[in-house]
Amino acid sequence: MTRAQKAEQIEILKDKFTNFSFFYLTDASKLSVEEVNQFRSLCFEKGIEMKVVKNTLAKIAMEGVENGDRYAPIFDSLKGPTAILFSEVANSPAKVLKEFRKTKERPILKAAYIDESVYIGDEQISSLADLKSKEDLLGDVILLLQSPVKNVISSLQSGGHKLSGLISALEKRTA
Repeated sequence: MTRAQKAEQIEILKDKFTNFSFFYLTDASKLSVEEVNQFRSLCFEKGIEMKVVKNTLAKIAMEGVENGDRYAPIFDSLKGPTAILFSEVANSPAKVLKEFRKTKERPILKAAYIDESVYIGDEQISSLADLKSKEDLLGDVILLLQSPVKNVISSLQSGGHKLSGLISALEKRTA
């Protein structure tokens, strides 16, 4: 790889690290070409971008972005073959890894970066897969906020029938 190609790869990675708040470092070595293609296809279906990178270029790119020191805890994970999974949904790559590994041993999770938090090690897959997405959390909050309003509205509606009945009874009495 020439210097120009390396510089281009670093810029592409910088752009990815800047635009994605969530990424996973994995080791997909020892998978056959067919298995890697199956995994890539599964990632593509779920909106995850998989990029096989040289560790030194990934580290340079991470250090080169604004506040790049926030990635320092995962630098130790940049050893051996590395594929980075970029996603816009925090738990999506973990779910894909978990699903794919029902039949295969790999890819192994080296580390994950989720909104300023770092998760190291393959044993983190289950907890990462169980994370709720921002959309799920917003939905939960909206449901909680709607619940009291719905109760008030239903009380008013049922009470309204009683109130109108009382008013009509009073009208008949006075007439």
